[in-house]
Amino acid sequence: MKKVLVTGATGFIGQYLCRSLLKQGVELHVLGRSPVDFQATFHSWNLTQPVDGSALQGVDTVFHLAGKAHELCETSQDADEYFQINTEATRKLLEAARQAGVSTFVYFSSVKACGSHDGAMDESTVVMPDTPYGQSKLAAEELVLEGGYVPNPVVIRPAMVYGNTEKGNLPRMIRAIAAGRFPPLPEVGNRRSMVHVDDIVQAAILAAERPEAAGQVYIVTDGVPYSTRHIYEWICEALGKPVPGWTIPMPVLNLLAKAGDGIGSLRGRRFMFDTDALEKLVGSACFSSGKIERGLGFKAKRHLRESLPEITDFLGRAG
Repeated sequence: MKKVLVTGATGFIGQYLCRSLLKQGVELHVLGRSPVDFQATFHSWNLTQPVDGSALQGVDTVFHLAGKAHELCETSQDADEYFQINTEATRKLLEAARQAGVSTFVYFSSVKACGSHDGAMDESTVVMPDTPYGQSKLAAEELVLEGGYVPNPVVIRPAMVYGNTEKGNLPRMIRAIAAGRFPPLPEVGNRRSMVHVDDIVQAAILAAERPEAAGQVYIVTDGVPYSTRHIYEWICEALGKPVPGWTIPMPVLNLLAKAGDGIGSLRGRRFMFDTDALEKLVGSACFSSGKIERGLGFKAKRHLRESLPEITDFLGRAG
């Protein structure tokens, strides 16, 4: 990689990716709505508009991270908006990349593109996504891999990404536990896959650099499925708080979640705790990153328990 363009550079993963690319000495260009605070050439792009082709002139590699993420507060998803931003914007960028002669296009998708399934899922699992968000990401994947726009298309499907950020479910959980507002959940044996931001960046760059990655989809995790109870205990450990000797029974949690559904329905906006929130806490979402490990030699360097002290310290300083 010599001249690289990144979309979504102001986001959590995008910032880490750009800093890593700069360390490699590439000529970095970013495409988006607002300039960045690191050394890169900025090109303006609203995801609903065509791409100015001059932004891609001479670019050999594109990392496409920009898009509409799943909004946790939504009671329903606007399919048209997801497809316009996640699918059609990707098509516009691919068309500009083809005209500019871009060689490699790495698309950041999501494990949500492969729906849900009991047990560990990998790239061969064929389950249609059940949300407009997941459907829009899968449609974008198909454009990237099957559209014939660039010689070396690659799709990355990250599991839940953690690291030093104030956004997302893990920071919310940490702050709630620190404030004494997160009750101790029972151990239900659920398994959730995650990946540190440093490792997802490592995987994406590896996929961009290796010719055998062309045309492939890679799920990326840190290789360790976590139960929510273990995460709870490790957060307490990182915060220096004792783990309570009691837990809330599942029947009580189910009752509270149903009450939250009713509140959300009445006000047209999700309540802080409902059935979907409970499912995210006690349900499983387990994925295998064996393909990228075997094919590209990827190996995660960060794991959650050892990373939590750094994350809790970051959140404490962030206020």
